[in-house]
Amino acid sequence: MIIVLKPEATQSDLEHILKRIEEWGLRPHVSRGEHRTIVGVIGDEQKLQAQPLAALPGVEQVLPILKPFKLASREFKKSDTVIQVGRVRIGGGSLAMIAGPCAVENYEILDTIAAAVKAAGANILRGGAFKPRTSPYSFQGLGEVGLRILHDIGQKYDMPVVTEVMDPRQVELVNRYADMFQIGARNMQNFDLLREVGRTQKPVLLKRGMSATVKDLLLSAEYILSEGNQQVVLCERGVRTFEDSTRNTLDLSAVPNVKGQSHLPIIVDPSHATGRPDLIPSMARAAVAAGADGVHIEVHCAPEKALSDGPQALLPSQYAELMRELRRLAELLGKVIS
Repeated sequence: MIIVLKPEATQSDLEHILKRIEEWGLRPHVSRGEHRTIVGVIGDEQKLQAQPLAALPGVEQVLPILKPFKLASREFKKSDTVIQVGRVRIGGGSLAMIAGPCAVENYEILDTIAAAVKAAGANILRGGAFKPRTSPYSFQGLGEVGLRILHDIGQKYDMPVVTEVMDPRQVELVNRYADMFQIGARNMQNFDLLREVGRTQKPVLLKRGMSATVKDLLLSAEYILSEGNQQVVLCERGVRTFEDSTRNTLDLSAVPNVKGQSHLPIIVDPSHATGRPDLIPSMARAAVAAGADGVHIEVHCAPEKALSDGPQALLPSQYAELMRELRRLAELLGKVIS
């Protein structure tokens, strides 16, 4: 349910509305627009129907939200949400250029990669300290040591950092070092983890699951939003199909599809989607052209020696060339890379 306040509604009116909603055992979520304040009400629909919401002072209109994802829907918020990660804006015409290795391997390698992607124009540094691998014998990440390295390198190059969190028990630790949580495809429906990051006030990069629909992705975002954290960025990273010449199948239609249904920003990860460096540049350009709010690309200075996902990483020189192309495309589309 959405409560639309009158333009002349006072702060006292708003506080009274919020108090009454909480007394009824429901949860309010306030969204302040340029001309209107909206209160989303989440809870038992029977309780909602039983309460005289329209009679509250300052209320102009009460509307039902038809989508199963309430807070993520365009019905709840018409304008695009812009997420701030450090000094970087994501959404509203500002593009996130996230780059770095799949895994943090050591200080020297990450330092070399970070210097290169920063010079090329990347504005957020990525690197995994905890790695969900198909085989238990594969490299699993450096843990807290990796987080410290990522944090220190990010500060050195004045880049906010994003890294994956895999378990609710890791949230507090990762929160100390990272500027943004990443929820990987395998954990998109780890609802305990979603609730835990939702209780923080740190931006979350939520990747689409390998067999998830757009509706599934938005419902997962709803778990985070419903806990009070409104800073969610979605990520299309390919889905499983019968095609076997690429790692996954990149669903570029998900970008305008999401934007039609939700106010949340969405970026694209062509590295995991294709698994092929020869396809990454064209898919990155196509993602920006489709309306994505950024791209997430793996870069490594020696892919053949990488401890995780080396075959799908671009070389720094390839990334620099791609960034030159993306800057020209962004300018053509009236977007900016901050």
